[in-house]
Amino acid sequence: MAVYAIGDIQGCYDPLRWLLDLLRFDPAADTLWLVGDLVNRGPQSVEVLRLVHGLGERAVVVLGNHDLTLLAAAAGQVKPRRKDTFHTILDAPDRDELLDWLRRCPLLHHDTELGFTMVHAGLPPQWNLALARRCAAEAEATLRGPRCKDFLARMFGGEPRRWRDDLTGYDRLRFTVNALTRIRFCTANGTLSFSEKGSPGSQGAGLLPWFAVPDRRNADLNIVFGHWAALGYYRAPGIYALDSGCVWGNRLTAIRLDAPGAPAWSVPAVNAPSVPA
Repeated sequence: MAVYAIGDIQGCYDPLRWLLDLLRFDPAADTLWLVGDLVNRGPQSVEVLRLVHGLGERAVVVLGNHDLTLLAAAAGQVKPRRKDTFHTILDAPDRDELLDWLRRCPLLHHDTELGFTMVHAGLPPQWNLALARRCAAEAEATLRGPRCKDFLARMFGGEPRRWRDDLTGYDRLRFTVNALTRIRFCTANGTLSFSEKGSPGSQGAGLLPWFAVPDRRNADLNIVFGHWAALGYYRAPGIYALDSGCVWGNRLTAIRLDAPGAPAWSVPAVNAPSVPA
């Protein structure tokens, strides 16, 4: 019984299948953690959703920004852009089943026994685990409830950029979604920046990778995340970044969470599986 975490798939169905073969993944016994962005930009988004949905409780998925964009497009709240490639889902005969399952996926997953926390992008430095779980649960309940369509219409936008305990309503929900699914860089006081997408060192003055902010309140966690292809597969104490840019022609990466040292494997975006990373 193994537990594997896999980085951003983004419609790259064939590399996902190669990686599962390399891991000798057994859907009867093993579990997959998926860091979100199952869909979009890659060629086979509907095939990825069907595979993961078919795993049932053996797949633990947190929502990414591209997954939320798909939900908003399906609800008629945003217009798909030319580079979006989730039309196969919107046109699929089983779209309603897939989309209903997707919007019920969480934004944060924490396993006390394993000692890992999974989000798509990261955590703002002001949040400890208790606050992160509370804010994620509020947004999850809204996505699953009668206000879902209205929330999807109001979800996009960059404000507010800094957490305050007195945030309420859609401002609070929007900050939560932005923090959990879009954060890369922020200031030392936790103000989010969305314009910088490069690797650490490329950012403007005063910005830090979210996990490098001094005295962040979640530094005691082991955090598994994706979203940051320019960062790539990256590990530091308590930090496990798994977006190795498969959709951009690079690799798809997995780590084993229940094994000492969390060993890693990866496969290339094209052709055949590689040796372990």
